[in-house]
Amino acid sequence: MKDKFYQYILQLQDQITSKLEEVDGVAKFHEDIWTRPEGGGGRTRVIENGNVFEKGGVNISAVHGQLPEAMQKMFHVGEADFFACGLSLVIHPKSPMVPTVHANWRYFEMYDDIGNVINSWFGGGQDLTPYYLFEEDAKHFHQTCKTVCDKHNPEFYLKFKKQCDAYFWNAHRNEARGIGGLFFDYCKATDAMSMQDWCHFVTEVGNGFLEAYVPIVEKRKDLPYASEQKTWQEIRRGRYVEFNLVHDKGTLFGLKTNGRIESILMSLPPHVQWVYDHHPEAGSDEEKLIQVLEKPKDWI
Repeated sequence: MKDKFYQYILQLQDQITSKLEEVDGVAKFHEDIWTRPEGGGGRTRVIENGNVFEKGGVNISAVHGQLPEAMQKMFHVGEADFFACGLSLVIHPKSPMVPTVHANWRYFEMYDDIGNVINSWFGGGQDLTPYYLFEEDAKHFHQTCKTVCDKHNPEFYLKFKKQCDAYFWNAHRNEARGIGGLFFDYCKATDAMSMQDWCHFVTEVGNGFLEAYVPIVEKRKDLPYASEQKTWQEIRRGRYVEFNLVHDKGTLFGLKTNGRIESILMSLPPHVQWVYDHHPEAGSDEEKLIQVLEKPKDWI
């Protein structure tokens, strides 16, 4: 399973970076191949200062070795070896009219002292963080997610949408990071879903990513905007940074397993503002976004 999924994310990285370069029309992804001293490594691809994308990363990694003590506590286990692979991406567009997007698809195995797999699971999801709310874009993103989910289980979309709203919640701000999407974790074999079934589901979600995001980019990338709207984007990016550094499990996992710091922090945007006690003007488009973030909405 781990070899099959690793080959899948290699191919998916190529597919996504090629399409995003085509959409940008100017910038190309810079690639770094890196290794982890404890075992494994990855392939980081970053795009910067493009016509459409200000900064973005589409990274894959496959790491293995002894489970660090911090992760032992997280999983409530003793000493064990592990393998983890996945693709993680964050794209920060230049225009405040185009939303930031994040996605991740991953697979994890844990072994006993003679190398037998004692636990394994899939996880992942994708979510959208707009700076200006276009409801048709939110509906498109969520409908694409639901269409994939419905092929596997009619209950998946609502379940994973709720988990996404709960996970990407900036508790210290009492608001969502964005307008959500899907989030699933610890997807293990059951009577209803084998590991092969879960692999099929996760790969289909990954295959649907470009369909969910690219039409929104194409529709919004050439809209005019003012400097005040760029400032609002940078203030909202500050909330994005706060979530990633305070709450995000993927960031914390990377830091606690001696991950490659440049790859882990590629999710951070290049230009951010923190304005003291900032509140948008009453009745503005900015306030409309905040109202949705404070109370997640059912888009379908």
